[in-house]
Amino acid sequence: MGAPVPQDLVAVFHASFHPTRGNIIDWSVKATEDINLDNLEFSALPSGLHLVEHDIVYFSKDGHQGVCAFLRVKSTEQGHRGFRLTSLGVLLAKSTRPKPWRHVAALKDLMTMLYARMELTNTLQPSEADWEPSRVYFEEHKVRIGGGSVTGAAAGDWSGWSNELDGENRDSSSTNPTLHLPHLLRILGPSTLTLYKHVIGRKRILIYTLPPVEAACILCHVAADFCYEHQVDSDSGRIPGKCKDGGISVLGMITLSDVERLQRESESGRGWIACTTDAIFMERPSYYDLLIDLTTSTPNKATRPTFYVSRPIPIPATQASSSRGPTHRLSIVQFAWSDVKLWNELDRILLLDSSSLHSSSSHASCCTPGSGSSTSGMTVAMDTSKARFITAFTDVWKVYEDVCLVCAGLWMGSWRGNSVQSYSTANGAENWGSIRLDGDDDLTLDTIVGSSEDIGQMRNLGAGIEGRPVPLSPTTTTKGMKRTNGMSLVLGKGKKTAGGPLPPPPLLQSSESGSQSEHATVVDHDTLESDADADTDADAESDHETQLRTTLALLQTFHAHTSFQLSILESLLPPASERMESSVLYLVPRDILAFELGPFSSIDVRYLEWLVEEYGGGMRPVVKRGWKDLFGIVFGYGY
Repeated sequence: MGAPVPQDLVAVFHASFHPTRGNIIDWSVKATEDINLDNLEFSALPSGLHLVEHDIVYFSKDGHQGVCAFLRVKSTEQGHRGFRLTSLGVLLAKSTRPKPWRHVAALKDLMTMLYARMELTNTLQPSEADWEPSRVYFEEHKVRIGGGSVTGAAAGDWSGWSNELDGENRDSSSTNPTLHLPHLLRILGPSTLTLYKHVIGRKRILIYTLPPVEAACILCHVAADFCYEHQVDSDSGRIPGKCKDGGISVLGMITLSDVERLQRESESGRGWIACTTDAIFMERPSYYDLLIDLTTSTPNKATRPTFYVSRPIPIPATQASSSRGPTHRLSIVQFAWSDVKLWNELDRILLLDSSSLHSSSSHASCCTPGSGSSTSGMTVAMDTSKARFITAFTDVWKVYEDVCLVCAGLWMGSWRGNSVQSYSTANGAENWGSIRLDGDDDLTLDTIVGSSEDIGQMRNLGAGIEGRPVPLSPTTTTKGMKRTNGMSLVLGKGKKTAGGPLPPPPLLQSSESGSQSEHATVVDHDTLESDADADTDADAESDHETQLRTTLALLQTFHAHTSFQLSILESLLPPASERMESSVLYLVPRDILAFELGPFSSIDVRYLEWLVEEYGGGMRPVVKRGWKDLFGIVFGYGY
């Protein structure tokens, strides 16, 4: 059973570029008159989008999530320079978990239908009859309002990753941004964990990209999923966060018209993630805390995106009142040493899905910056030679990671004790590659919450966290196995999917006799074609299953790591009854090591301060990193 027909739309609109008026909304239908569409045309038609033929843009407006399909249409209208820039978009009702991606396929079809009809009638401007298919779609998916609130299928309730991605109401298409988590981790590399820390700390995150923008918009939604379960579901975390408004805000595409909006969002304390094509934002680092430049990651350059943090510029008190210069500057930031262990756990899961990466390049290409094409489709797979080039670069990067592991092992080995929450090897050191770090073998939720009955093991190969089924024969599908086998995970509100490893594939029997082969002389071409189509569908189903299992495994790993660090923080906090507003929580290097962070890392220290500010119940963190404290850690005094 697939997802029900979504009934969550509050508006549908069409934006276009006018040669004298600029970006305008030339047609719209709204559920209620209080829906404001002002300035939405700038998000639907961001600068630079005229360079591509089609794209998908995610955005938000006054708390409503939205998405639009962009199309560059040939035109003979005067002033349009041969092209008409258009976007057809929808705005969704407010809910806990809005899903604008469920309307992407329909928007593409509606845009194609609209301009194909105009081409047939040889008209330059859409007529009322041309808007009828879009109007009908809106009426079918319009939100049903009862008692002033959204009800039914439009409610967007959150019931855990397992239910959303693999439940009865799952979206069977590949448009769900969460399913692109494995691809984006491969692109970002270990710096993913720098982004992860800023998401937990509810910081301001901006992604700069060039058209096409779909990959950057997907990254906004995927980044919010890193710790979505802890930020939204109060039952999943052991200590509640300060912000009660849900997960970090996903603003999607923003432009220069959203400057005041960014200031308001920053004051809420909820944090936000946005993307932009306006390079001028790179010159205004005071607007955000982390900047991800996707333009340095292209198939031609084969490099990773560059991460920058915004740092305040010290201004002398005598010049504070008169200075009008910049107040912040950008500094390149890399991943910390403490990220090595978690990244290699994530990388181990990604390697299990490496064969699927090559067999489903169309999925990976939509997440690759600069992978859009102006010739066919909304996104086109990368050239094979470029893909090989990127793979070769990844191998070189892996060598660099091994060097980091050696240094980290020597530097951190004497720091931490025999912690049961530490990441390390399972079923032999080969799971970590050629280098391993000292420590125990698991970081599982049962080591944190102490329940072995309801929590599935996380590191047993083939029995859970990897989500990697044993190789299946080409004619074997996993459709019938999904409900009875697979991964045993606690996702969402303590719910578990049916667990257990997949059974080995049946042995292929060769029982043909000589007489049988003699009679097999007549070939039914229709049967062969249908068999080929069935094999293609089976391969697509298998790739989707592998991608789904890998995504769930990665989400569970992030969830386990967040649970571990919050459990350490809870052990350091005084009882809730004794916590006072603005009281001080002193943290020494030994406490930093308990989180498996590095006392010498400035990004780790800032991350720990963010963690206390959000989950510390109003306490103010003070990290003591004087030379005496660090001397004691290095030489073992007071540890």
